[in-house]
Amino acid sequence: MIVGVPREIKPGEQRVALTPAGAQALRDAGHTVLVEKGAGLGSGIRDDEYGGVGVELAAADEVWRRAELVLKVKEPVAEEYPRLRAGQICARPARSRSRTRRCSAPTARCRCSHR
Repeated sequence: MIVGVPREIKPGEQRVALTPAGAQALRDAGHTVLVEKGAGLGSGIRDDEYGGVGVELAAADEVWRRAELVLKVKEPVAEEYPRLRAGQICARPARSRSRTRRCSAPTARCRCSHR
């Protein structure tokens, strides 16, 4: 599976959905991992740290285009909706079932995991 990690663009959100250690674990399990260039900077993670574990660094458009599974900290925002495509899974923690349903709406074409 191709796992993509875009930079969070929701105002005030600086975290990244996957650390280099998590990326390494996914790669060890046979997955391809794409991380948007600069996605980890707000969390103090440099691009070379991802590169050091074999992650492909890419532009946002490429991450969204190629990823079968998109990992996010926050739900997608309106400007990301056009990047989502049918069959693509967007995983992020949902705090409530209503948020899960809203994120799963056909207009968002996205699934969120409920904790």
